[in-house]
Amino acid sequence: MVDPNYKLLPGRIFDKVSKEYPFHEPLPTSEMPDEIAGYIIQHRFRKSSNGWPLIQLGPGIITLNDTSGYDWYDYRERIHNLLDVFYATHPQASNLKLNGLSLRYIDSIGLDSSQDSIFSFLKNKMKTDVNLNPKLFKSTGVNDMPINIDMSFSFQSVNPPGIIHQRFRKGKKENTEALIWETVINTASDKIPKEMNEIIKWIEDAHSLTDDWFFKTIEGELETRFA
Repeated sequence: MVDPNYKLLPGRIFDKVSKEYPFHEPLPTSEMPDEIAGYIIQHRFRKSSNGWPLIQLGPGIITLNDTSGYDWYDYRERIHNLLDVFYATHPQASNLKLNGLSLRYIDSIGLDSSQDSIFSFLKNKMKTDVNLNPKLFKSTGVNDMPINIDMSFSFQSVNPPGIIHQRFRKGKKENTEALIWETVINTASDKIPKEMNEIIKWIEDAHSLTDDWFFKTIEGELETRFA
């Protein structure tokens, strides 16, 4: 499916946001034919050169991204402003049909594998208890310290309507071994907001839920690391 109005959007949106996001970064994907470019990011509008926050835009997709400078109140205001701009600049805003909304948080915390196994870290520090059958390692010559881990869980959410996901995996942050966990909430396929005020309410409710999950996950000793 091709949006015949998309070609107008990058210029129109940049004209409206250039004061706050003056650095336009067209990506190589912007040269792709429309027929195969659906939901692929093609343009970035940055607050500073190679900096954050930034807006990403492609056929059928628009995102707002931030990193270590993230603050919910600032981010929320940027979301509201971006929605205002998007609906004001799209030539057929009244006919837009959303396929879905997503709010995603990616957090990390350093690991010292010489001090603790990742299973113990998850259990003792994050109240997440997952273990494999110990018989798998007994007399098999297999070390019970995992060299990698990647596990995810998904649950139905009532408020906001959708599905919340939590994923834990080992990775690197600034060349240091780290536990990375994602908390994501997506809209339910049959309850996608249709009006802008409904979109804003869904985002607010999604943040309340993900914020609640984050602080319950780090409750205790880990809280001091994120203070």
